[in-house]
Amino acid sequence: MRIGELSRRTGVPVPTVKFYVREGLLPPGRLTSPNQAHYGEEHERRLRLIRALIGVGGLSVAAAADVLAAIDDPALPLHKALGAASHGIPGPDDSEARAGRPDGTAAEQTADPAGDAETDAARAAVEDLLARRGWHVSPHSGKVAALVAAATALTRVGHGDFLTHALEPYADAAQLVAEADLDYVAGQERREDLVERAVVGTVLGDAVLTALRRIAQVDASARRFGDRAEAPGAQPPSAGTTSAP
Repeated sequence: MRIGELSRRTGVPVPTVKFYVREGLLPPGRLTSPNQAHYGEEHERRLRLIRALIGVGGLSVAAAADVLAAIDDPALPLHKALGAASHGIPGPDDSEARAGRPDGTAAEQTADPAGDAETDAARAAVEDLLARRGWHVSPHSGKVAALVAAATALTRVGHGDFLTHALEPYADAAQLVAEADLDYVAGQERREDLVERAVVGTVLGDAVLTALRRIAQVDASARRFGDRAEAPGAQPPSAGTTSAP
């Protein structure tokens, strides 16, 4: 197919396709004349993956190039390729805790004398959780640092008991979600397809998970604190009212 057809099939404008070729994200087409190139299904698949990485995953062009390089390296374990894609997706660990480190490890933070005790307690709770569950994650990961920061914030606003009551159930739920994520990814033969599913599933899965959590909170609140009017099948609240929580 010519570049115009490739553009129509993928929804990527021709100038953008040419840009991806110049940046090395998309292999050039096979020249059929000095001014014409032929593109195949492999170009269409790669272009869809690029769109998933940049358009859905929010990766920069440079980060997307790193992920594509990881995919194309047959010597790199799939776990590492998926990790490269996950690392590039903006998330809670894209905070001062990571401070732009390319390997995703937490940068050294300026000590806060007033908050050292809270931070130490939060870090101890998180490290204990990771150890008990046997999770294979570096304690220096930006994702771990993000969890420590959230746990510290809970303590500082007077809700440190949240860690005692909810951290373990949250971890249980996270484990189930992670397994569901990988079940969605598994079964694909091509590394490109695996990574695309991982990126799209992570980004849009976050939105689905947040919405489901809000819905479940409304249901749990109605069952625990509500009245018969809030039971399933009851009339919805009138205009101007809100549902808890």
